Amino acid sequence: MKKNNVFNAPSTDEAHQLYSAAVRVKELAPWKWMDESELFGVQSPETGELGFVSIMGMAGEHFAVAVYQGAEGLYGILDFASSDPATLQPDGLLDIPQLQASFEDRDLLDKQDRDLIKKLGLKFRGAGAWPKFRSYRAGYMPWFVTAEEARFLTHALRQTLEVAPRVKDDPDILDAGEDEESYLMRVAVERGDSLVWEDQLMRVPPPEPAAIKVLMDTTVLAQLRQLPLTPLKLEADFFSLPTAIGEKGERPSRPYMLMLAEGRSGMIVGFEMMHVEASLHEMYARIPRKVVGMLAQAGVIPAEIEARSELLLGLLEPLATTLNFKLIETDDLPNIDAARDSMFNWMAGGGF
Repeated sequence: MKKNNVFNAPSTDEAHQLYSAAVRVKELAPWKWMDESELFGVQSPETGELGFVSIMGMAGEHFAVAVYQGAEGLYGILDFASSDPATLQPDGLLDIPQLQASFEDRDLLDKQDRDLIKKLGLKFRGAGAWPKFRSYRAGYMPWFVTAEEARFLTHALRQTLEVAPRVKDDPDILDAGEDEESYLMRVAVERGDSLVWEDQLMRVPPPEPAAIKVLMDTTVLAQLRQLPLTPLKLEADFFSLPTAIGEKGERPSRPYMLMLAEGRSGMIVGFEMMHVEASLHEMYARIPRKVVGMLAQAGVIPAEIEARSELLLGLLEPLATTLNFKLIETDDLPNIDAARDSMFNWMAGGGF
């Protein structure tokens, strides 16, 4: 295991407290009167980090408490919830930083979960009765919570026990008025040797857009510019793959696929699997260079490239200007979708 990726597991006492809080939330069943859009915040007394609590389960299918972390997590879930269903990629939810306490069937737990439950001397029976705790990070698969994450999630669950009954009696306590960027926050205040939780109304503006410093192989780009413009029309897409990569004992990465397909024949012009090395945005920064490499390898400058991803369209816009091709936004990428479906079916059958 890499030194910078050492997993700091919760202590036995921290795990006990986390499970205890989760069991009490399950007994309370706040999803009977709260839906996932009714958010309130919790500030970590340890780090000052903000978390925004969402109660899931009103539909009666999946019962969980999510804690979306910081302004990035908050506005990530708000943007996700308001996205056009036609272009929404459900796995984008995995890129929103969050902690989750969910209640699952026993067979949906990993061996590590079951071993910890046994070690703690806890017993659960029935469908949807087994607590499961996971951490979500952009570019990675959901993973076990660290000690620090367990403590923060415990605070959030305990504050759910405080806030949810109040919401049941008066739903308006979550109403911050006309300011859509303000939220009810639960904040721990030191009083002597103890912490007392209080309500505060806190304004949380959206985070500044992350700057993506595009990386480019100028030599290959210069060679590509010498080629004539062709009438070729390409489809382009960037999507995550339903698998995981990584070393045993480390948080597994989510691989992504960058793909170009010819619009008429459906021939795949180029593809490359990518993954997060430093950050999600660092990976995005490598995309234009990869596209240039694919076009150079194919020996073509297309007349146009179609894409549906706003991210991909934004990344390719400077390249379109430089190479003088049109960039078209569309929801319909039939050749990419056919290739992706074929790839997913193959992977489900044991590939990768």
